[in-house]
Amino acid sequence: MAQPTFFKTPVKLTLAEIAALTGAELVDPARAGDAISGLATLDTAGPMHLAFFDSKKYAGELARAHAGACLVSPALAASVPARIAALRVANPYVAFVKVGRELHPDALRPESAFGGEGIDPTAVIHPEAWLEDGVTVDPLAVIGPEVEIGSGTVIGAGVVIGAHVKIGRNCSIGPGTTVLHALIGNDVIIHPGCRIGQDGYGFIPTASGHLKVPQTGRVLIQNGVEIGAGTTVDRGALRDTVIGEGTKIDNLVQIGHNVSIGRRCIIVSQSGIAGSSTLGDGAVLGARVGVSDHATIGAGAQLAARSSVVGEVPPNVRWGGSPAKPIKQFFRELFEVQRLGREGLPKSTTSAAPDNEEKA
Repeated sequence: MAQPTFFKTPVKLTLAEIAALTGAELVDPARAGDAISGLATLDTAGPMHLAFFDSKKYAGELARAHAGACLVSPALAASVPARIAALRVANPYVAFVKVGRELHPDALRPESAFGGEGIDPTAVIHPEAWLEDGVTVDPLAVIGPEVEIGSGTVIGAGVVIGAHVKIGRNCSIGPGTTVLHALIGNDVIIHPGCRIGQDGYGFIPTASGHLKVPQTGRVLIQNGVEIGAGTTVDRGALRDTVIGEGTKIDNLVQIGHNVSIGRRCIIVSQSGIAGSSTLGDGAVLGARVGVSDHATIGAGAQLAARSSVVGEVPPNVRWGGSPAKPIKQFFRELFEVQRLGREGLPKSTTSAAPDNEEKA
């Protein structure tokens, strides 16, 4: 972040403060008073920047770098040029992120797009809505009757909050988002353009047309959830759609009605979870994973990108492919198909004619 144009100018941190914050060891204690005012990659860093180095493949960039300081793993510390202050730490990237959080706390949660506080006069708030002190409502937001919103929450421009929705404290609802039929906990981030709580996709084909199924459930979003831009979360049909505490959802994800997602799950962009499926705590879906209806993914299971899930995935496994299967089996099959493409079938297989084949 060599030029953080859209964020507040960070305070400076000394290398001694960085070492204390991250648990790193400053190789040259005489440089403890040197100051850092920003973060940058090795190839863009200047004397006031902190970088990190955790892979030998970037050794060339490190040799040419002009960073003021560098977080580095103990095994690679000897690679840091003398002009750069080295801070040895077990996981350089985690330490780098900790420093970034300290320097740029305003980048952790979206703030008002207008930089203001309080309620903009162009917002439309129903007289029966109840907002605690300290809520920020940006221009042209619409808040319906009997809505409750906790202090510290930011409602972005053009947001629509439907009747009876409850939103906790210190949340951020991004511009252009709609929230209907939902109960939302504390410290939730919903990025711009999300659609939360609309009715799910439920139709019964009949001779006279598709019969729409009433969707009378809710969406329950627990504390600490983050939902990426453009994601949709349908409300339940007969039971609630639930997103568990601490779950992080990327952009452009579709979550169908009655889906139950456990705590601290990871769901990467363009994944789709069909109705009434269940994800256990800590499950991980790579990009573009498709989960069929009524599927179950066990706690701690990991699905590789572009996998498709039908049925049940056991807990604490790594699966991939379409349909998904144990990852080692998936790669064995993939390599075998590639080998057959190169070498073809064995002659004994290609030359033998089926018993019932008629010869011309």
